[in-house]
Amino acid sequence: MTIIAMIKGQGDMETTWDKNTLETYLDHFRGLIGDKRTWETFGETVKGIIGAGSLVCKRIAAHSSVLSRVADGGQRVIRFVTGESTGRSQVDAEHLTERLRQRGVEQLSQAGAAEIWLIPDGSDLRKPYAREMPDLMKVRDLDGKLVPGYRTLNVLGVTPGRRGILYHRLFSSQEADFESESAEVQQALRTVGQALSSVKEQARVIWIMDRGFDDVAVWRTIWEQEEHVVCRLCHTDRLVAYQSQAGDWVTGDIERARGQGRLLATIRTEMEVRLGRQRQAKRQEATVEIRATPVRLTYSTDVRRAGPGVTVNRSLWLVEARVLKSSMPAWLLLTDLPVNDEEQATHVFRMYRQRWAVEDSFKFTKTCLNWEDVQLMDMTGIRTLVALAWVVAGFLYELGITLDWPEVQLVARLGGWEARKDRPPGKIVLSRGLNRLIDMVVTRALLDQYTAQHGSLPPRLAALIGPLP
Repeated sequence: MTIIAMIKGQGDMETTWDKNTLETYLDHFRGLIGDKRTWETFGETVKGIIGAGSLVCKRIAAHSSVLSRVADGGQRVIRFVTGESTGRSQVDAEHLTERLRQRGVEQLSQAGAAEIWLIPDGSDLRKPYAREMPDLMKVRDLDGKLVPGYRTLNVLGVTPGRRGILYHRLFSSQEADFESESAEVQQALRTVGQALSSVKEQARVIWIMDRGFDDVAVWRTIWEQEEHVVCRLCHTDRLVAYQSQAGDWVTGDIERARGQGRLLATIRTEMEVRLGRQRQAKRQEATVEIRATPVRLTYSTDVRRAGPGVTVNRSLWLVEARVLKSSMPAWLLLTDLPVNDEEQATHVFRMYRQRWAVEDSFKFTKTCLNWEDVQLMDMTGIRTLVALAWVVAGFLYELGITLDWPEVQLVARLGGWEARKDRPPGKIVLSRGLNRLIDMVVTRALLDQYTAQHGSLPPRLAALIGPLP
C-alpha cells in the first residue's frame, strides 16, 4: 500500500493516489456525482483541502495538481461547492454527510464490538471579522465574548480501533426556517439512532455526553430509542429521589444526592491534569476515586414535544469521579447503566474519559483543516465546504487506524513526529505530514508543466533546487 504512487511517463510525471487509500475512500461518494468533470473537481477539492489545511477556495486550488494549472482554479472550486456547476450531481452538505454516516456505520459494524460509543459535540464556527456573510448569528469566542459565526452539531461513533462520522450539520438561528437548537439536537438523535438500528441487536449503543446535553428531553429520546446515556451533569439543582443513610427514598437535588455516594473504586490512570503545586497540567498518572449512588428521575415524556405525554419514573445511577490532589472539579455523571461494583464504576469512568480523549478529533477538524477560514457569501457553499472538511477528516480517521503501516509512520515523520512507542502520532501530525507530501506533488507538477512549456526551468531556480529526480 502506498499513499501516493509516482508513475513516470515520457518526460513527465503523472500523480495518482493508490486505489487502496484515498480513491477507495472517495468511491463511496461516487454515486452522488453525475459527470466526469464534477468527479474530478470533487477529488481535487478533497486533495486540495488536505494539502492546504484550509477552506479558502484559492488555497484549495493552489494545493491541487490539477486545479493549480488552470487560471480560474479557485472559481472552479466556488462553482462546485455553491452548486453552480453540479446540476447533475448531489454534492451538497446533506448528501455528503448522509454518505459519511453510511460509511461510519459500516466501519463501526465491522468492528464486531459489544458497545458503540456515540460522542456528540456542539462547536462554534467563529467569524469575528465577518460582516456580510449570510445569516451570521452570535457565538462565543475562546474568551467568552460574543462574535459573529455559526453553530455546528456533530456526532462521532467510536469502537476499539475505529471511528466513524455519523452526523454533521451547520446551522444559524438567523435562518428563516430555524426552529431551535433543541430541535437541532433532537434531529441529530433521531437520525443517528435510525442509522444504527441495524446494529443494535449486536452492540449496545451508549451516548457519552458533556454538560451541554444535561437535558431531560435529550435523555428521553435516547431511552425511547432503546439506547443508553452517560452524561456529565451541569444542573446540580435537578430534583431526584435518592436513598438516605437509613435506606429511605427521599426527594432532593443532585447536590444532596451526591453526598450519599458509596466509594466503589480507587484507580490509577493516566490523564492530563495539574496535581499538587504543579503550575501547568501535564499528562501523568493520577489517582481517581469513584463513588456512586442509585437515584430515581421522574419526568414527563411531552417535555418540549407537542402532544400528550405520560409520567415516567426511571432508575439511574449518579457517579462522582474525583482526581485526588487536584483542583480539577469532580465529574458528576448520570447514567442508566448499572453501577453496583468496582468493575462497573470503572467502566463508566473510562467511557467518559474516552469522550475527553476524543476531543482531539473535533479539535483536528476545527484547527488542522482550519474550517473558520471559510469566506463564501452563499450559505449552501459554506455548508458544503465544511461538510467536505468532514469528508477529509473521515479519510484521515481511517488512515490513522493502522499506525503500524510504514506509509503512515513516514507521513507522521513528515509532520514532525518522533518515533516513540508510548506516543503514537495524532491526527494533526498526520495532516501536517500529508500537507508536506501534497505540496511536493503539486510543486513537482507545476515544475513539470513549466519545463514542458519552456524547455527548462529558469537558470537561477534550476541552480537553487538542483537536478530533479
